[in-house]
Amino acid sequence: MASISNNEIKSIKALANKKFRDEKGLFVVEGEKMVAEALKSPFEVVSVYRADEIGEAAMARISMLSSPSPVLAVVRKPAMEAPAKLENGLYLALDGIRDPGNMGTIIRIADWFGIKGIFATSDSVDIFNPKVVQSTMGAIFRMDFRYADLCALADYVKAGGGRVYGTFLDGRNIYGHELETGEDSPVVIVVGNESNGISKEMAARVTDRLYIPPYPADDPGSESLNAAVATAITVAEFRRRIK
Repeated sequence: MASISNNEIKSIKALANKKFRDEKGLFVVEGEKMVAEALKSPFEVVSVYRADEIGEAAMARISMLSSPSPVLAVVRKPAMEAPAKLENGLYLALDGIRDPGNMGTIIRIADWFGIKGIFATSDSVDIFNPKVVQSTMGAIFRMDFRYADLCALADYVKAGGGRVYGTFLDGRNIYGHELETGEDSPVVIVVGNESNGISKEMAARVTDRLYIPPYPADDPGSESLNAAVATAITVAEFRRRIK
């Protein structure tokens, strides 16, 4: 049986903390499917640990899950510089998404619907947080994700003739509003913070304020939709409009 040193265990466990992930430029992936996704992606897999090689007890010590998986990988974080130019297509701008589950699910939704790229404010949750990584179900290895100045991004898109969309309670019904689908210019869909929605700075840059109506329209049961759910509904409607 292969051995794993106490120093290795401490180094891996430290990656639960963003400070150490940033310092080392590494993050952790767990589970057979997730590790397989990492291995076939362009990401550099630094090391792989298997329970049948290092032992169940050692795996339990390095795992960040409540029930340790059979395999864990340490992966190098990719470079995340913002591109100099945006291609035509749909992009997401995450304005202060804090919940790891929401972030991971949004990345997964973006992957499913062929979103060109995701931009997020610096105060959004770290996408290499173990909970975010796991909830992406492998989409983290396929999506182009950057932290960026969203106001500057919106200004850039608008200057080039693109549209910036966001959902608001006082917006226009998304099902009856004309939507640009990104075929002729970059189009950004802003997703607001779970508690406060889209910030004032970004709201001022939104060209089209959209609203997802409840059913029945005059009797909404809930105050609002979960951020990831709202993202899925919004992106699905944009994709439905492609001719």
